[in-house]
Amino acid sequence: MKPPPDLTSKSTGPGPGLGMADQDGPGHGMEIIGFVLSVVWAGLVLLFMLMSDPGDEQDTLGLLATLLMVFLPVALIWVVVITLRSVRSLRAEAARLQATVEAMRTSYVQTQSQLPGSQGKTAVERKIDEIAASTRQAETVLTTFISRRDAALTVPSADRKAALVPQASEPAAEQPVLALGSPPDDLRPPLPVPEVIRALHFPESPDDREGFRALRIALEDRVVAKLIRASQDVLTLLSQDGIYMDDLVPEMPRPELWRRFAGGERGRSIADLGGIRDRSALALTAARMKTDPVFRDAAHHFLRSFDRTFALIEPNASDTDLAALSDTRSARAFMLLGRVTGTFD
Repeated sequence: MKPPPDLTSKSTGPGPGLGMADQDGPGHGMEIIGFVLSVVWAGLVLLFMLMSDPGDEQDTLGLLATLLMVFLPVALIWVVVITLRSVRSLRAEAARLQATVEAMRTSYVQTQSQLPGSQGKTAVERKIDEIAASTRQAETVLTTFISRRDAALTVPSADRKAALVPQASEPAAEQPVLALGSPPDDLRPPLPVPEVIRALHFPESPDDREGFRALRIALEDRVVAKLIRASQDVLTLLSQDGIYMDDLVPEMPRPELWRRFAGGERGRSIADLGGIRDRSALALTAARMKTDPVFRDAAHHFLRSFDRTFALIEPNASDTDLAALSDTRSARAFMLLGRVTGTFD
């Protein structure tokens, strides 16, 4: 990299006001003019005194007037000389500072032009393309899982608790069963709680096979699939404002708070359930809720889905499962949106 030019050295070129000679020349000229004017004035006063009556010199008032005539104009002349010299010095200093700034700007431009100009722009564009590709890949993966069922990766869970508690149906609301065989939902094995929790966290990376497997299994359940899709919509919309759940560090709530929430308790008694305290994320989310009706509808739909699905999961979930749930991306989104919407107020 070429070093910047020496800005403190004397200028030898014809630039205005940069060389020391350019400063001293006009200054000495003003002093010479002032000296000449002083001598001329003193000569005129001396000539006047010689031509005047000698008797008048003995008068005190005449002496004072003479002294004033001699020294006052001379003092005024030198005041003007000093003032003009100061003005010229300030102009030269301003010109020198302007030249220094121009030289620094030129040096900076030259330095930047020597760098690979397209490299920074390419890196930014590459990062944006990676984010867009990751979003499209997540949407494509979820769409693929909805329509694909890989029985080879489905793990039997007869010895594990089912995630959802079956809802008791009213006899009056039941419809007669047609003799068309068992419904597909009855043939599907029970959904384990850890699989649902792992699916609500979403895969960590394209190589997270365990995460994709849990997501595929969870999407086979209609109730959990609704929550996963609602969570995906909310996480995608939050990412548009630069809010990512991996960047938020929640205060882990106690399992009994989750159980009280599942039991229908709301308000300040479970305020610790909203463990997201990031002011920036809360402010951005609150502003988005007020101005974006699409985001507001998606957020309320997600909160309703989380509420209903969690009420079915909680009876079969252990305290360890609830602690693991608190650390999922979906639970962090619930804590964030719950605080913004006043669920814990």
